[in-house]
Amino acid sequence: MRAWAFTLISVPGVWMQIERRADLPKGPFIICPNHSSYLDIITMYRVFKKYFVFMGKMELNSWPMFNIFFTKGMNISVDRGNSSQALKAIERAKTELKLGHSVVIFPEGTIPSNAPKMKSLKSGAFLLAIETGYPIVPVTFTTNWRRLQAGAALRVKGGPGPSKVIIHAPLYPKDYAEKGAVQMKQDTFEIINKPLIELYGNNR
Repeated sequence: MRAWAFTLISVPGVWMQIERRADLPKGPFIICPNHSSYLDIITMYRVFKKYFVFMGKMELNSWPMFNIFFTKGMNISVDRGNSSQALKAIERAKTELKLGHSVVIFPEGTIPSNAPKMKSLKSGAFLLAIETGYPIVPVTFTTNWRRLQAGAALRVKGGPGPSKVIIHAPLYPKDYAEKGAVQMKQDTFEIINKPLIELYGNNR
């Protein structure tokens, strides 16, 4: 996967610039990035070197270029229109965490039409963290939306340049024993969003 990712970003002239603001947890964790571009999926394999598992919508299985990362049985496809299948995906995520494998979940659920401005976050990743005790690691992609923007038929508005990524300090469920998943979700949103506000303001 890392080899495919390196090839897919190198050919169009994209390179990684990674800022780590804290040490990662020693055990597995739940990675929660903002979702500003289709490129986020690919560059994630350049950001985290240890094995991890993606949770992504089932439609990715049929998308050219991206289905490479979802047809090998490694990652978790989620049928959001089927509640029983969605529950099975959550159970699979719990199993992967117990096996020591980190799990990537885009908590916005989809790419906002006005990215990099973020959508509100869904609760699944944070309920998973509270229930299992594994920490959340917020991640901010600050420039992927400039490299490859969302749109019909993978409409490209961007071009070559750096893919800048910030890995933030982890949030631990034990610190949210009283505040719960709602506060954990809010804190995660603010952490991810702060660099975007600093760079682009509120009106993007």
